[in-house]
Amino acid sequence: MITTGLIYLILISFLYIIVFRKDAMRGRQSLLAARQTLWRMAPLLLAIFALIGLFQEFVPTEMIQTWLGADNHLLSLLNGGLIGAIAIGPPVAAFPIAGSFIATGAWPPAAAAFIVSWVSVGVVTLPVEAHVFGWRFALWRNLITFIAALLIGLLIGGLV
Repeated sequence: MITTGLIYLILISFLYIIVFRKDAMRGRQSLLAARQTLWRMAPLLLAIFALIGLFQEFVPTEMIQTWLGADNHLLSLLNGGLIGAIAIGPPVAAFPIAGSFIATGAWPPAAAAFIVSWVSVGVVTLPVEAHVFGWRFALWRNLITFIAALLIGLLIGGLV
């Protein structure tokens, strides 16, 4: 993970060198925008990392392996999708949480279903969606996207 971050920093640094040579004013504006984004995102990122730390320390590894492990593919896939469907928060939070699932023994397709379900299924937001679009639409959309999350998890695992 550190190597990936360093590669991105090096590539972006080269891009900024090119931008500053072409138009220094726009390069400065871009850095100011990046700083503002960092300040806005810092509390969220810190909260995500703190949540992952709590999760890793207080949720037993055996529990993750039982609920999301490779021993029972269908149950793990369903659990990953269901956990993602009821989770709420910014989509960016799903990735490090899924990574911590995998690090503690989760089956990767279950973690993928968790991510896709988190981003696309909205059990918590279902009443608002139903109010705006109607119950029939909201239920069908959530069902279809939940099934799609499970299929995508299987595709990522190379099982379909």
